[in-house]
Amino acid sequence: MQQTVKTRSGRTIILPSHAEDAAITAAALSDPDAQPLTDAQLKAMRPMGRPRLANPKAAVTIRLDADLLEALRSNGQGWQTRVNALLRDAVAHGKI
Repeated sequence: MQQTVKTRSGRTIILPSHAEDAAITAAALSDPDAQPLTDAQLKAMRPMGRPRLANPKAAVTIRLDADLLEALRSNGQGWQTRVNALLRDAVAHGKI
């Protein structure tokens, strides 16, 4: 009898038998272009992408007047960073 697994979406997946799994593994190991990674290679791997920030920014939604938003965006790219700097400066000087 075939072993099956049902996914969350309702699909049924037929699992290979032990003999089929052994044959699949043997075929994969015989492929010189797809050799398994060694323990040293796995240990040397590093995560992709930028490193995590110690103090990441939080995504927020805020409603602003249209003319104010237009003025902020008119300065070009980086306007959100500049708004962040303006707010940080206002907090540091006790204006907020």
